[in-house]
Amino acid sequence: MAEYAIGDVQGCFGELRLLLNKIGFDPRHDLVYFVGDIVNRGPQSLETLRFIKNMGESAVTVLGNHDLHLLSVAYGASKTKRRDTFGDILGAPDRDGLLDWLRMRPLLHLTSEFYLIHAGLPPQWDMETAARCAREVETVLRGDAAGEFFQRMYGDKPDRWSENLEGWPRLRFITNCFTRLRYCDRNGVLDMKEKGAPGSQESPHLMPWFKVQGRASESAKIIFGHWSTLGYHVEQNCHCLDTGCLWGGKLTAMRLDGDNGVFSVGSINGPHQLPVD
Repeated sequence: MAEYAIGDVQGCFGELRLLLNKIGFDPRHDLVYFVGDIVNRGPQSLETLRFIKNMGESAVTVLGNHDLHLLSVAYGASKTKRRDTFGDILGAPDRDGLLDWLRMRPLLHLTSEFYLIHAGLPPQWDMETAARCAREVETVLRGDAAGEFFQRMYGDKPDRWSENLEGWPRLRFITNCFTRLRYCDRNGVLDMKEKGAPGSQESPHLMPWFKVQGRASESAKIIFGHWSTLGYHVEQNCHCLDTGCLWGGKLTAMRLDGDNGVFSVGSINGPHQLPVD
């Protein structure tokens, strides 16, 4: 049996099929883990979502910000954006089953050796805290309060962790970490505006979340995506697998058992969309 993790697909279904073929993925024996953002911005969100759902127990995906955005729009809590490409999902005859399946995905998943998340962790969290916080949001997402959660999900505050956080501000902070975080300062104050590669940030006090000295999760092996301008990157026990397929880059898989080999396929027909400013 082989285990792989794959970076942000974002509706790039053709590239996903090519990558699975390249690694010789066999759903009867192998496992594949997706780092979230399986839908949106790419040309085939509906096909991608159906395909991964139908993979059954041979596939695990954590939730990303674009997955949550789709659910928020479906629940009437948000409006579609100009670059969104998931209208085919919202109009599909199997829409409800697809969205219910997506809503039940975790924010954090532990493989045999690695922790899988979409974006990042604040430096105050060890992995026990991260798992506990993930369960708090997952419980709300999977319950009757999901609609209210999506109404209150968006916002950049609070921007620093405290165990004293309660209610929707607490859930919003947790969600922002798992699905949006790239940069913070050494005290763990989050910055949600910077999206560029390390070295491009305006404030000298900001750093990638995984580079904060003494972060409580530094001994854990973590796989994440979300950061196409970072690209494939390994540092401080953290592996970024978002290699910007959507923007004309590559879709990347990392083998988790054995030698952690890395495999990629190029974007089909160039960028599916222009990079966001």
